[in-house]
Formats: sequence, C-alpha cells, structure tokens
Amino acid sequence: MMITKKNFLKLKPTEASEELITDSFFGDFIRCFYKNKMAVISMCVIFVIAFISICAPFFAPYNPYKVNMSLQFQNPSLKHWIGTDMYGRDVLSRLIYGSRISLLIGIVPTVISMAIGIVVGTISGYYGGKIDFFLMAISDMVLAFPSLLLAMVVMYTLGGSLLNIFIALSVIGWAQSARVVRSQTMALKNREFIEAAKAIGVNNITIMLRHILPNCIPQLIVLFTLNIPSSILSEASLSFLGVGAQPPAASWGLMVSNGKEYIFNAPWVTISPGIAILIVVLAFNFLGDGFRDALDPYLKQ
Repeated sequence: MMITKKNFLKLKPTEASEELITDSFFGDFIRCFYKNKMAVISMCVIFVIAFISICAPFFAPYNPYKVNMSLQFQNPSLKHWIGTDMYGRDVLSRLIYGSRISLLIGIVPTVISMAIGIVVGTISGYYGGKIDFFLMAISDMVLAFPSLLLAMVVMYTLGGSLLNIFIALSVIGWAQSARVVRSQTMALKNREFIEAAKAIGVNNITIMLRHILPNCIPQLIVLFTLNIPSSILSEASLSFLGVGAQPPAASWGLMVSNGKEYIFNAPWVTISPGIAILIVVLAFNFLGDGFRDALDPYLKQ
C-alpha cells in the first residue's frame, strides 16, 4: 500500500516513528517496575498520603486552625497523638491538612514548568539555529541563577500566597525540562520516520506533536516524578524563610519554621512536619528511580 500524507497521519505516532510502544513494552515496564520493591512501596505511600489529603476533613480529628491557648504544648497522648503547638492546635490535624498544600505545590508548579519546558525544548531542538541559541541562552541564565534565590526574588516581588508560589516555582523549574526535551528532539528530528513525514508534506507542528513528543514520554515521566520532591522542598524552604505560605496556613515548611524556637521544649511541633517532608520526598525519589529503571532499556538488560 502506498503511503500518502493522509495514510501517514492516520498512523499512531509510535507506528510512524518505529519507536514501537507495544503491549510487550508496557508488560516489560510493569514487570520491571514491580521488581523494584522500594518503588512499589513508595507508590503505595504516595497514594495513601494523597487519599488522606483529599479526605482531610474525615481524617483530621480537630480543626487545624482553631486556637485554644489552654491546650498550648500538650504532650503527645491518646487525645492528641502528636501533641499540640504553641497556639493549642492539634499537630496531627495540621499535618493532615498540610499534606494538601505540599502535594498541591509539588504537582501544580511541576506540571506548569514542564509544560513550558516541553514547548521551549521542542521548538529549540527542532528548528535549531538562532531560535535554539536564543531559547537556550535564556534557559542557561535560569539554570545558572541559584534556584532558591530566584524563587525568593519572585516571592518578595509578588508577595506571599499560594498562587505566587506556583509562579515562583514554575519560573525556576522549566529550564531543566527544556534541556531534556531539546536533547531528545535533536536526536529524533533526523530519523528516517521524520524525514518521511516531511517528504509527504506533514507540517512541522504535527511532526512535533505526533511523532517527536510521544517518544519523549519515558524521560518526561521520570523527570516529572523527580521534580515533584524538588518543588516540595523549595516550598518548605520558602515557608521556612518566611516568604512562602503565610499563617494560618497548615504548610509543613511553615510548621517547621514556627516550631523551631521550641525545638527543645516541644520537639514534636518541628520534628513531625520535618519527618512528613522527608517521607514524601523519599517516596517520590524512589518512585522516580523505579520509573527510570523500568523505562531505561539498558538497565533492563
């Protein structure tokens, strides 16, 4: 059968690209992923934390924002499992509600920054020349600037709020994604299936969307899972420095910051959110490692 532009466009991206993602590919991925016990456990931990954060009103035993000075610095007990803070608020309830902010700040800015990076990286790698030089020069400037300092500048300029945290973390996070997608695009754009698409008149946007980006998905999945903990740590750092989430928000970073003065008198106020941050960050890192091992053909051998 003669391949025409119409027939070519009907092909699935992976059929046209020779990078066959078949049922056997997904089967190999699942088998390889489930061999990594730490990745599987981490995925379960993330699902549990996400479920608890979504259903926070059902799991939190108390109102996390209600101040009761008569309960100030209550020791951990059956009534308050992780004790209370300097305002008499239940620490466990604040941890549960704080998971909402941490996961939201981990996922939303990562999605935004990766979307920007995918667009920039694909255009830069595909067209090359002056466009590539200009876009990568901007990317290099962002990467060269200390990320936390750049986020602080954005937060000081815009003010402390959840929306501004999204903007700040998106500004500092897109350049790495752009670099990854650019390298993949440059490796793919001279392949035979791309040349065939050009020869039959497929436009550049269609080539980028249907035949280049699908082949970048494995790398993007790994990058996504590894960027989420970076965003969570950045938010915790910004909140600890006083330019992130603002009181009375139940942010883990803000809880660590507020409790640091009482570390010796009431260590649970600071240590418990610190442990929560550690668990989530490690879980996402182990999950990212599991995805990387399962998607990397050289590591499967």
